Amino acid sequence: MNCGTREPLAVDQSGPAMFKNTAFELYEDLTSPKFQALKEKYQLDTVFKRETDEFKRQLLLRNWIRTVIRISDFEPRYPGQGHAENILDEALKGQGYHCGHYMIVQNAVMNAYGYVTRCLGAGPGVKGGPDGHHGINEIWSNKFGKWYLSDAKYNHHFEKNDIPLSAIEIREEFLKNKVADVVLVKGPERTPIASDRLADKTGAMREVTKERFAQTYTWIEWEKFNDRYMNWPDARAKSSVLNMYADDYFQRNTWIWDGKPHWAYSKPEHMVRLSDRNAIEWTPNTIASEVKTQENAAYIELESETPNLKTYQMKRTLDGAWQDVGASVEVEVNGEREELIFRTLNLAGVAGPEHKIVIGTGGKEISRN
Repeated sequence: MNCGTREPLAVDQSGPAMFKNTAFELYEDLTSPKFQALKEKYQLDTVFKRETDEFKRQLLLRNWIRTVIRISDFEPRYPGQGHAENILDEALKGQGYHCGHYMIVQNAVMNAYGYVTRCLGAGPGVKGGPDGHHGINEIWSNKFGKWYLSDAKYNHHFEKNDIPLSAIEIREEFLKNKVADVVLVKGPERTPIASDRLADKTGAMREVTKERFAQTYTWIEWEKFNDRYMNWPDARAKSSVLNMYADDYFQRNTWIWDGKPHWAYSKPEHMVRLSDRNAIEWTPNTIASEVKTQENAAYIELESETPNLKTYQMKRTLDGAWQDVGASVEVEVNGEREELIFRTLNLAGVAGPEHKIVIGTGGKEISRN
């Protein structure tokens, strides 16, 4: 007796890889009225007007921060006490601030629009050479499917082949060939620059090269807890718990800050050493999926680590309409090639990178006895 059946449905998946968050804790809560109040108080929607490109919006917001806050690294006191609104209010009156204040404000503003943003510190750490410490942010780009470093104080970021680089990527490029293959860009226009002019303690202007800016990221620390804006000042103590990338360079060298080893070496509970790069560069808003098929149906389980997740969405063709779906999806298929595209949507309406599942069949009927 012969019976006809079809080959199992073939499945192909594409999109940014999902790496789970295993090293960071908490994130900003977008249900808090603090975020809407921040946007309304400073009329932030007017900063990017009708711009729809996510990356351009982020650069316009960063440019606004730099425009509003005057750089002043050597003030006797800095009013604001770590609160983003207090810093902005004083800045609008003319008060100058250093890098850490730019970091605080950029973290608040970007998170207010649903862009996952975290706080970092960095330094060249060279014994007998360049010293110091710099506060910056990394922003998750859904457009590029990666983290990139955003320096609000100098309105800078680094790019390679038109792709913005993360802190670790800048560090790797510096250690490899002193960022010979990398471009330093400034402002929302992404203008390439070879150097930038900065004031020293005497007020004199000096040129700082691209290479020297990149050297700042020889050593990097990420705040382990990512709820700084929501819970400040209660988050103050947690902000000193630092994740550090313990690669070979880290193991063979010592981070020098203010002429001596970084303070966290003597407080191991504050220095969390991570050898897994993916633990640091985990991928918010991305999707992983498990697909099981039968002859006329596909059963799809979606997984994502999306802060402030509102829903998953799906469309069945490239020009189809997005529909809200749950984490478990059942799709009827007829043996023809079927393209399913999924994404996450957070509470701010920001969509994550697209995850595509293509379901098809071998197409020929086989006989079994």
